[in-house]
This record gives sequence, structure tokens and C-alpha cells, in this order.
Amino acid sequence: MSMLAGAILGASTLLGAGPATADTPPAEFGDDWHDPVTAAPPVSKPHTKSCEVTVAEAQFKDFTPYKGDYTPPTKCGKGRWGKVVLRLDGKVKGRQYDRLGYLRIGGVEVLRTSTPEPSVDGITWSVEKDVTRYRETLSRGRQVEMLIGNVVNDTYTGIIDVKATLTFYAPQKSTNTPDRVIPLGDTKGSTTLTTPRNSERIVAEVYATGSGGGCEEYWYLTVPDAAPYSCKADHGPYREVQVKVDGQLAGIAAPFPPVWTGGWSNPFLWYVVPGPRVFDIKPIEYDLTPFASVLNDGRPHQVEVSVVGVPEAQAGWSTPVNVLVWQDEKSDRVTGRLTGHKEGTPANTSKYTPGTGEEAHRLDTEGGHRLSVSGYVNTSHGRVATTVTRSLRNTSVHRWTEGESMDALKAGWTDRETVTTGHRSVRTDRTYTMDGTTTLGAGDRLRTKISLGDRAESVTKSGDRRTGWSVLDDRYDGDATYTANVPRDQRHAVGTSRERYRLIGDTGCYDRTIATVQGILTQDRRNC
Repeated sequence: MSMLAGAILGASTLLGAGPATADTPPAEFGDDWHDPVTAAPPVSKPHTKSCEVTVAEAQFKDFTPYKGDYTPPTKCGKGRWGKVVLRLDGKVKGRQYDRLGYLRIGGVEVLRTSTPEPSVDGITWSVEKDVTRYRETLSRGRQVEMLIGNVVNDTYTGIIDVKATLTFYAPQKSTNTPDRVIPLGDTKGSTTLTTPRNSERIVAEVYATGSGGGCEEYWYLTVPDAAPYSCKADHGPYREVQVKVDGQLAGIAAPFPPVWTGGWSNPFLWYVVPGPRVFDIKPIEYDLTPFASVLNDGRPHQVEVSVVGVPEAQAGWSTPVNVLVWQDEKSDRVTGRLTGHKEGTPANTSKYTPGTGEEAHRLDTEGGHRLSVSGYVNTSHGRVATTVTRSLRNTSVHRWTEGESMDALKAGWTDRETVTTGHRSVRTDRTYTMDGTTTLGAGDRLRTKISLGDRAESVTKSGDRRTGWSVLDDRYDGDATYTANVPRDQRHAVGTSRERYRLIGDTGCYDRTIATVQGILTQDRRNC
């Protein structure tokens, strides 16, 4: 977690040999463990004819991307597929850090992911993702680019071996997918966007991740210059991902705070059960429909994505963008107007309290922002008005002792979004939580105890009548201890982890809990 503890771990990390085959948990971690698994539900698949296409098959040893060609299947719907499911199968053995990666087809980012850390004998894992929304991109031959940046040398020996496939399912019923998907790439500064002149709905998705091994990987722990901590940021830990159109603020969002599989200085927490979203990094979505009339004039417009709070000229964030467009097929040109734009005053305050004696240093942070944008479009089926309102709030308490031998954070982020289109409204309340402590105690025993939460509540209304609802609640709890600065066979690591993933709503119920002890899967229970 702290940079000091991270350095201690990085100098001696990883692993031994031998499979984890015990029926009951051992007294401490062995040389191998259960393959990575999450409690998240598999992608549902229709019972229709399917066709599978291999998109990429590569071994990653460095930062050279895989490049190839994609050809869509000629059967199973010929571009009108009812569903498309991406599957990534990976394997790695030896020593290796967690690594970030992406898969792009025709420049469109269809997957952003990270990897587990391996045992010497090796692990396998898989990721599934519904990519039906990219159907327009997948309907034609495209170039493929994939990269999981890696370092392989005498110390870090793990070569990451992956295969990515797409399975196409014949249509069973119509699906409301975008008519166009426009990739903007990783917007360093700004880039230009030209949408079709008959666009009636526009959504931008941003795969925003703070990473790269520096302090922005732990952005939620950064402190202002006045505080004596190893990770600095001018304005503290508040981060906000913004989208601007022609210099005007068009969308705001709270980034999800992921913890990669080497995170918080303790890979023993994540060997089997990763934190939420780690293998399938979800994009932030921004409904830009109020700006459709501005973007539909046939001219290129400047689109800029920025992360508030990142020190100027400091690297560490990736923000690749896809723009999803729904067109009015009965109109050559959709006109309209941006009718309202109201931005609240951004809030971001950090109060530093110095530690004295055995009292820890403390940083209390509060931040937030509010934005409301309205507009309408004149379509072949009438005038459609859209209002998008988003409200963000972040609070955190960060405590640490001299030398960062104790480092603790309790933080929460809320992101409320309401999209009202005509008489229909969708309100989504997203809540992210992090509560963790790392201590380096007697005998160099390093312990990390952490809880992570990823929750989203959504309600759809038509007028005053509720027509749909859902609640997603993904919670991870872990506690792991090992001896730092010693060879692997002297670490005497112990650890427990637990994940409960619940998804309930008007369409059904899913509830699964998995738990591990010393790398052995001890519980796999389904409640629905």
C-alpha cells in the first residue's frame, strides 16, 4: 500500500512450486494455489446457433503489441447477431507482477483488463464480456491490436499467454445496439469527433485507469506537499474524470478505485479472488445526447478527456474513448438545440493534521461536483428532449505513521446520475468504498486487512410509474500476513479472502459467495 511497503514487497516478491491440492486449508500458503476465480455471474447466452472466431492468440514478454486481422463469421446472423460474447483465456507461470492490457478491434477498445500474479507451476484464468454493443464494428473485417505490457528477465520470468475469442449468437429478438461506434483512442489533450448528421443519441465511454506503477496507481492515497508522505499530488486524492466538447464541460464522473492483484503491498490477498472489476475494467459512460445538435453539423468537434487532481504533466492515467451513436434512419439530418447547462462549484478540500508521538498523521478530504445539461433533437418521430444530471461526492480519511509502517484509508465515492428523456427517466446511484490498513510490525510481519465495495442501484420510471429496477452489490473482504524481506519459503504467509456478488431486480436474482483460506477455495455458495 505505502510506497515503502511496496518497495519491500517488490524486492522479494513471488513464488515457489507445487500445486495446491489439499482438501482442507493448510496452516499457511504453500507454493501453489487455486486458479483465480470471481463471484461475478457468467455472461448469459441465448439458445441459438453460435459461431466462434479467434481474434488474437499471443504471448506477451515485453511492450510489443500483437497485431492481426479479424474477419467476421458468415453465418449465425451475418452482422445481425443477437449477442456477441468475448472470452479471454490466459495462463502464466513463474514470477510476474500484475499487468494492464487492452484489446482493440478496428481501433475500438472492446476490453481493458489486468492480470493475476502467478505461481511457479502456473495458473489459468478466463474473462467473459458481453460485447454486443460493438456489433457494428464487428460486422466488417478489421485490424486487431492487443497488448498486455510485460517485463521478462532473470527475476520476473512469467510470460503471459492469452487467447481471445468471440462467440456470435444468431438473432432471437431485436437488440438496440449503436448504429456506429467511433473510436477516439487515448485522448492525450483533445481529439476531434465528427458524428453522422442524423445522430439522435450519443454516448461516450471512457476506459479510465490510473496505473503505471507510480503514485497515480494509488491516487486515492496521494497527499498535498505539506504532508510527509511518499505520494504527492498538489490538491490531494480527489479525482474526477471530465469530458468536454469544444471546451465546454459535457460530463463528469467519479472513477472507480481498483486494486490490482499486487495491490496494498500484499499479493496474498488476491492470488485467488481479485478485487472488483480487476479482470474486466468497466468504462465510464457519459450520455452526450444533449450535445447531439451541436455535434450533428457535419464538422469536426474537439473532445477532451481530463482527470481532475492529477499533478500537471504527470503521467499515469489512460483514457481511451469510444463514442456510441444511434441514428435516425428516417432522417438525413437531425437538428435541435442545447437548451441548458448548469455547473455547480467544484469542491475539493484536504485538511492535514500532523502526527505527534504515537499519533498518526491524518488527511481528511472532501470533494464533489454537480453538472446538469439539457438539449433536444428534432427526429422523424418527434421532438425528444434529454436532461442529464450528475452529482459526485468523495470523502476520505487517510492515516499513517512515521516511515509509513502503518498506512490506513477509509474512503467513499458516490456518483448519482439521472437521464431523463421525454417521460422516461433512469436514475443510477453508484457507491464505491475502500477501508484498509497495512502495518509492518515486529519481525517484519506485514499485514493488510481490507474491504472493497462496488454498488449500483438503478430505477427506471415512465412518468411516476416504476418500470424497472436493479441493485448490484459486489463486496470483497481480505486479511493476509507474511514476513517481508525474506526468501519465499520463509514468509509463512496466511490469508483469507471472501467475495459476495449480488444482482437483484425485476429481471431476477443472482447471489454468489466464494471464500478462500491460504489459497484454497473453501466456499462456493449460491443463494438465489
